[in-house]
Amino acid sequence: MGFSSLIDIIGSTLIGGVILIILLRMNDSAVENHYINSGELIVQTNLISVVELLEYDLRKIGYCKNWEISPVPGEALLAASDTSITFLTDVPTTSNQFGDGNIDTLKYWVGSPFDAEVINTPNPKDRILYRQVNGEPPLYSNMGVTQLKIVYFDALGNIIPTYTLIAKSASKKPLGVITMQIDITVENIAAYGDATEEDNEVYSKDKSAFWRQIRLAAPSLNNR
Repeated sequence: MGFSSLIDIIGSTLIGGVILIILLRMNDSAVENHYINSGELIVQTNLISVVELLEYDLRKIGYCKNWEISPVPGEALLAASDTSITFLTDVPTTSNQFGDGNIDTLKYWVGSPFDAEVINTPNPKDRILYRQVNGEPPLYSNMGVTQLKIVYFDALGNIIPTYTLIAKSASKKPLGVITMQIDITVENIAAYGDATEEDNEVYSKDKSAFWRQIRLAAPSLNNR
């Protein structure tokens, strides 16, 4: 084998190696884009599911299929805080989407990022959104909710402070809520390439979705 042949072999090996590295990088990039796009789709889908569920139930505060036993409008909201709400309504059943005609107590609240259900997920900020009917064991699913904030307004559009709402609910007085503003943030519970030790504070910063419902009104809260 001559010297020129050896040069040719070495050159071919180097070129082949470079091409192989390029192909591997292209494959890594394609896999990363696939996971990122899938994660964004999951976030958007989860946000829509949470919003649809909350809007459907909250708009029915004070509703009852049997209107003759529907609660007094001002007394339908039992308790409220910036992260929880309890109210009277008529929950749909499997046999009737409009309810069974009996008054139910429905409660929503968001848990802590340190709850057992989410403590081991890659996202350090995700929380569980709980839904409880008539004091039964709550239903929940980790949809990646990292924020649930509710602001309450009276008939004049003024914000009702949370401490006022808590005091009124403790004394069984009407809360005076007419409309609500709801803020929800949903993140990926296991985003691709995040949660490194040096980057914990920015987990999913570009993989979250925010939604705000301004002045959501429950028709049954108004005086009839």
